[in-house]
This record gives sequence, C-alpha cells and structure tokens, in this order.
Amino acid sequence: MTLHRALRLVAPLCLTALLLFSCSNQPAMQSQPAAPPDTRAADESAIRALDAEWSKAAASKDAAKTASFYADNGTLLAPGAPAASGRDAVQKTWEALMATPGYALTFGPTKIEVARNGDFAYDIGNYELTTNDKKGKPQTAKCKYLVVWQKQLSGDWKALVDSATTSTQ
Repeated sequence: MTLHRALRLVAPLCLTALLLFSCSNQPAMQSQPAAPPDTRAADESAIRALDAEWSKAAASKDAAKTASFYADNGTLLAPGAPAASGRDAVQKTWEALMATPGYALTFGPTKIEVARNGDFAYDIGNYELTTNDKKGKPQTAKCKYLVVWQKQLSGDWKALVDSATTSTQ
C-alpha cells in the first residue's frame, strides 16, 4: 500500500474521530431559566378591583368582610389605635372604628406599584373618614394611606400592612 493511498483511507477516519472528540468534550450548554412573565399590569388591575370591594365593605360597616382583605398575619396601623396584627385583631379594630357615631369611610388608590417579581405591591391613596364630634356634628378628615400587598400562595392578593395617616398633604 502506498503512502498516498494509506493517507486517503486514514484521513477521513482521523477527521471523523476529531469531530466526535471535539463534540463530546464541549461543555453542556447551560440553559437559562425563562424569565417569569410580566404580570404587573394584571396584578395592578386585580389590586384596584380589590380596593373597590374593600372600600364597599368598609362603607357598609361589615368588619368581617373588611378584615378578609388582610393576610392572616396582616397588620393594621390605624391613627390613634394600637397596632392590630393578625386578622382577628384587625377585625376588632375595624369593629371599634365602625361603632364610632357618624362613621362613614371611603377610600381609593392614587398609585399602585407592583414589584417585578410579582410577589409584593404597594398602594398609595386617599380616604375620607367621617365621625361625629363631641357635640354630634359630623367631621370629615381627608387623609392618605399606604397599603403593602402580598401575593399569597393561592395567587390572591392580601393586605400585609395597612397604614392610614392623618395627613391631608
């Protein structure tokens, strides 16, 4: 066998072996996990709808329904009242507020911002609370609030912290 003929037979085998070897030694391509879908717009709409339902429950003096918008470990920081942590304590605070003579409440968001990861959001808004003064005359306070929302494992949004201010600005 001539050298030329031997090279013609061996060259394709070497090339095949080289290709197989180079392919088998390549590190496995690491696939990047897909980014979760951006659901912020839908989450904001869901929170706005919850705010509307929550405001109706508060206006109708339904403390149990009003408290149902809080997470099990939610906290209500109402002006002039001790912090209420846990849904039962939150409901009792609402019951006391709703029992105030002349009670009327409405609220709504002015800004809702949902975290990119979709687990938390905050809601800044205005509220109007009317109660009677010592002479029985209605007094209305127009103030601000801040709510921190948390998406639950069920996918529902619940208020984690609800803090009302007495500031009008």
